[in-house]
Amino acid sequence: MSKPKKIRITQTGSSIRRTRDQLQTLVGLGLGKLHRSREHLATPEIMGMVRKVQHMVQVEEIKA
Repeated sequence: MSKPKKIRITQTGSSIRRTRDQLQTLVGLGLGKLHRSREHLATPEIMGMVRKVQHMVQVEEIKA
């Protein structure tokens, strides 16, 4: 089985006037302020979190 790829998640949208679960998802991803970026492995759990806030984040694959 191959290892999950690394991705960089950058917050591009404001968290003002968002639902509580979306705010908690951003915090769980290590975000919360505009233009903050974090690197994660693209596991199913992380990708599910990204899908929940896909309108507020930008995802790019990190080439090794």
